[in-house]
Amino acid sequence: MDLNAWFQKGLTAEEYINSMTQNKEEMLSIYEQFSLTAEDKSKLEALRTQSLRAIVLTEDWCGDALLNNPILMRIAEAAGIELRFVLRDQNLELMDQYLTNGTSRAIPIFIFLNEEGSEVAVWGPRAPEIQALVVERRAALPEKDAEDFQEKQIEMYKQLVAAYQTDAVIWQTVAKSIIAALLK
Repeated sequence: MDLNAWFQKGLTAEEYINSMTQNKEEMLSIYEQFSLTAEDKSKLEALRTQSLRAIVLTEDWCGDALLNNPILMRIAEAAGIELRFVLRDQNLELMDQYLTNGTSRAIPIFIFLNEEGSEVAVWGPRAPEIQALVVERRAALPEKDAEDFQEKQIEMYKQLVAAYQTDAVIWQTVAKSIIAALLK
């Protein structure tokens, strides 16, 4: 299936949000609180003439999607980008074309398309700075065979998700990363 067909298969933002059973309120909270800088809005306004579209490979249970999807939605509004949400777990054929490091089905992945349906940019699953933060936090965990590893790992992810929901610096970092990918 080509990217145009995957795009057509996807859910609109409204359909995706209405179908969410996890992290809906958290994602919408970020969406309501986040706003682009005037400088970013100006950069994105220039993209409107390109009639870009984006496939959002995602799942509602994903903490990174909880952070990145609402920021992408604001970027899409400013740039006139039509979004379609494709659920990873039901669409592994597409997901497997966009593996992180060639092995991981990490999400979300944003696939930006031009009017002809050709890929013009891909972003995800995390901004490099957020990836560095996650790697740093993981490095502080005990060894995997330690008795308290799972407990400490769960706590680490809870803290990250809490920061994702409240830290405006993280939101701006993600926005700058997505915008940079679009403007390459």
